[in-house]
Amino acid sequence: MAVVEDKAISPGELKATDRFDKTLQRAACADERLASTGKLTQWLRRPEAGAAGGLLATIIIFALLPGAANLYSLQGSMTFLTLSAELGIVATAAALLIIAGEFDLSVGSMVGFAGVVIGLTVKYWGLPLWGGIACAFAVAILTGYLNGLIVVKTRLPSFIVTLATLYILRGLSIGITRAVTGRTQIPYILEGAPDPATAGIFNGHLLTGLFHWMGAQGWIATRSDGIPFVAGIPMSIVWWLGLTALAGYVLTQTKYGNWIFATGGDLIAARNVGVPVDRVKISLFIYTACAATLLATIQVMEAGSADTTRGLLKEFEAIIAAVIGGVLLTGGYGTVYGVLFGALIFGLVQMGIFYTGIDTDWFKVFLGIVILMAVLVNNYIRLKALGRGGGK
Repeated sequence: MAVVEDKAISPGELKATDRFDKTLQRAACADERLASTGKLTQWLRRPEAGAAGGLLATIIIFALLPGAANLYSLQGSMTFLTLSAELGIVATAAALLIIAGEFDLSVGSMVGFAGVVIGLTVKYWGLPLWGGIACAFAVAILTGYLNGLIVVKTRLPSFIVTLATLYILRGLSIGITRAVTGRTQIPYILEGAPDPATAGIFNGHLLTGLFHWMGAQGWIATRSDGIPFVAGIPMSIVWWLGLTALAGYVLTQTKYGNWIFATGGDLIAARNVGVPVDRVKISLFIYTACAATLLATIQVMEAGSADTTRGLLKEFEAIIAAVIGGVLLTGGYGTVYGVLFGALIFGLVQMGIFYTGIDTDWFKVFLGIVILMAVLVNNYIRLKALGRGGGK
């Protein structure tokens, strides 16, 4: 006879209690919230897992096609990484805004308009190169602020507001450039404005000494004069990786990152707990405009000219990269590291078609198929990791 708190319990009651305890333990084990999961399953549940799987599938596909050796050479790899970087700079900013529950369809036009601002201020107004770049970023800050302010004050869908801004900026780019120059391009921007330090920040190379040394050792391909075909790591890639790392840290390790998730997850609840929703949205609209201006600056420094058509459809490519990277269009969920993988997929497909000899007329068809496959792989991996199988 057992005694609990001075009360006698019969052997039959004790057995019944044991059976009840075991039943509770089995129920707890059956509850997936209490069940332990392996590290692989935990990683697969991360938003960027599906994008990583899609990138791996894309790499394998092109590895099996002719021309893979050139595509995955140092020169080919640096080429598609540069293309990925140009998209990734804008897509990272767009992803943060989407996580906060908003869209910015004006980033592509902002790329073209910012380049025009740099060209006009440097070539025709006589400002130094850094002054023209500063003017472009000032215009970007103002544009992003107005976009965000209109959205938060009127409660209009950001899709509509920024679609209007898209047309306004593109129209201003063409109209102002034609009025001043008589055409839609501004050439020779860097002539007469010698500022190699500023130009190098946006169009230089990193680790040039190392790459020259590797060329001298015969480890990488060089031209007849001994200069390697790849002079170093382009600054566009450095900017992309740096901004991705910074955005990833802010999103996951800071209070502001929590505000972004809260704003996109449940706007009313976020307001009720004191999240400055309006400030978060406005600041992210400013960031997307500045990211587009950074890309415009890189392109101007690289080409030495501005073109009103630059950035065309870049806003949709940024959204595509974000979606491939696991960012939900409904807001409140996603990661910038998945966007990095999404941008890599886009750049790899674009250059992979060129190196493998596929007719470039079919580029958009092939790109659409690869994007669809990447999203399906993303969705499948996430569902499998959550134990829901491959369907609903």
